[in-house]
Amino acid sequence: MAETYRIALLPGDGIGPDVTAEAVRVLQAVAAKIPELRFEMEEFSIGAGEFLKNGDPLPESIFTELPRFDATLLGAMGMPGVRWPDGKEMTPQVDLRERLALYQGLRPTYLYHGDDSPLKGRKAGDIDFLLVRESTEGLFSTRLAPRDPKADRATDTMLITRAGAERVIRAAFQIAMKRRKKLTLVDKANVLPSMAFFRQIFDEIAPEFPEVKADHVYVDAMALYLVQRPESFDVMVTENMFGDILSDLAAALVGGMGMSPSADIGDQYAIFQPSHGSAPDIAGMGIANPVATILSAGMMLEWLGEKLRGEAAKRGAVMIENAVRKVFTGTARTRDMGGSLTTGQMGDAVIAALE
Repeated sequence: MAETYRIALLPGDGIGPDVTAEAVRVLQAVAAKIPELRFEMEEFSIGAGEFLKNGDPLPESIFTELPRFDATLLGAMGMPGVRWPDGKEMTPQVDLRERLALYQGLRPTYLYHGDDSPLKGRKAGDIDFLLVRESTEGLFSTRLAPRDPKADRATDTMLITRAGAERVIRAAFQIAMKRRKKLTLVDKANVLPSMAFFRQIFDEIAPEFPEVKADHVYVDAMALYLVQRPESFDVMVTENMFGDILSDLAAALVGGMGMSPSADIGDQYAIFQPSHGSAPDIAGMGIANPVATILSAGMMLEWLGEKLRGEAAKRGAVMIENAVRKVFTGTARTRDMGGSLTTGQMGDAVIAALE
């Protein structure tokens, strides 16, 4: 039985179009190998470039269209020189998470080859963990509050609601049940009342999942442990800003941001994108690493397969993951990882490895 999925494409800014194009090529190649898998893709313009053209980085007409698609694949958003009057960059990707209640920010980290890690003595598979970042509140909660340019101080509020904490923590436990049954809460409960509340809710939910080994680590200690012993961790759940920082550190352990896919998932909808930024300094040069976006497309297929019970989509997700693993057993690398492949050549390598 054919499985047809409608995918919204948001290539965005900088290298976003470059890497999105390769992910689309990979998806098309997967569909060619799985006859019952089909994609209907439509591209939309949002981001800093859209703002420069039409005065709005996230037009309402586009926002209302997205939920009509089965999922969204996003490239990268923002340009350092394009800012709001208060000095902040335009971040429509964050707006989408909040407005669509995409509270599960999934940031998987996997080492495909030992030579790609700055940590000595690691081999493929030694680093394999998943960071679950709460993506709708936390320290980002007052980011849109107006700021008085004449004021002599500025504040941000770390908002932790019971509803927000419960849903992301429970989701993290459910994910841990599908992996190695270990979940670590990353907080700063020794100093911040909001984090003590977050930990309280975590400890209330933990007994619902007796098979999962649950523990806590302070965020500063986790930054240390991820460098010293990343193999000790499986699933971690944390606040929005802490997750933003730790996911970049995690990417550095396995080859850089070009190897860091992500998903922002809600109860009804999901958006998939690389964790990296728009890197406008190399946009259009054909040297950006597309692997994070390709892996994000694989995560999209896995989610679609689970949500819509699509076996072909699940097969496609496995096919992409296996192809990337096969490519990285060799020496094929883009420039950011010490190689010489162009963006398109890396896409070609992944497509050639599809089985």
